[in-house]
Amino acid sequence: MDFSTAQNWFRQDRIRELAESPDGLRFLKLRSLSRRAHLEQLFSAASVDPTSSSARDLFKEAFETVALDAAIIDSTIRAIYATEREHRQKNEAELVNQLYRLEVFDWGGLHQNSLEKTIVNNYVKRIRDYDQLSNSIENELHNSMRGYVLCSWYNHWTSIIIEDIFRDHPAMLPAVGLIKKIDFFFKGVPFDLKVTYFPEGYIKELRRANGERPELTLLRQWARRHNVTFSGGLSDSMLLSDLWNKASDHPSEDSQELLSELISFRQKLIADAKSDPDELIRWLYENQGVRRFDASNRLFLILIDPLDFFESWKLKRAKPLLCSEITHYLDNASSSPGRTLDFTWEETNYTVVSDVVIITKPQGPVA
Repeated sequence: MDFSTAQNWFRQDRIRELAESPDGLRFLKLRSLSRRAHLEQLFSAASVDPTSSSARDLFKEAFETVALDAAIIDSTIRAIYATEREHRQKNEAELVNQLYRLEVFDWGGLHQNSLEKTIVNNYVKRIRDYDQLSNSIENELHNSMRGYVLCSWYNHWTSIIIEDIFRDHPAMLPAVGLIKKIDFFFKGVPFDLKVTYFPEGYIKELRRANGERPELTLLRQWARRHNVTFSGGLSDSMLLSDLWNKASDHPSEDSQELLSELISFRQKLIADAKSDPDELIRWLYENQGVRRFDASNRLFLILIDPLDFFESWKLKRAKPLLCSEITHYLDNASSSPGRTLDFTWEETNYTVVSDVVIITKPQGPVA
């Protein structure tokens, strides 16, 4: 495979196919080194004087220089990562400590990835009076922005900590530069890491497939039977959490029976996904939003608090638990990690290599 072909395949998002070819995998690794300083370090490690000067030309020259073999490329990547990692490690313990100070994960009504649109639609275009706009900024937008920034801060730093847990493993080769859809190479297979929670949409779909009514429908009916007040303006996800908590606190016998049934169904889905994750993986690919769609190789990390599903976000900072479970998964992976499977999105079939790591919070000793 020549450089032009590899570059065209990369632009077409044919990353899985690239990785199946030695030349294609070489291209991807070099692509993660495509900053000029990184490429110059690579040539220096091989004692080769490059003829190019720009990062773009150095990238092409590196691909075509036989002396820059796989061992030199890998060792250079590891050296660059080790330098970057050393700096982060010095502050990591205190960073984890600070992350535990966040008590509530609430975006404040400002939708992630569409902040400007939300502000424009809810304030700029909706309000005509200057004083009303000023008051809304002080009394509404200020608090919403605070929640948005705190949640974004939490997601950013926990994502770096989690990625480093994966990248620190000896079987991993990190992607040290910004390369789309690749966070690391696991035994030669490129993966994009996605950290998420057990999806509510998947639970709803599987309940319907098994002839069970939606959780939210059952909880609404429970609330009406017991004259429990709830807000009709909440989103479905927020209302589900709200009613679940109210039913959990209610002393009636049918409240606990309802929650027992809902939890039991969820636990079965989790157990099934751990033993055979293909159905869950397909669902995760097939239910991407249009703006987020891609068919890259993905390694899904799913975090679950089985005692309080709506607090699963807290596990993103549980570093000892994450280290233990992620290392166990990586230590026991086969020589060809991931599962090759097909999925369909907007009437087009795709093939990917993917896998899922499900981590559940320890439930502690039984009373």
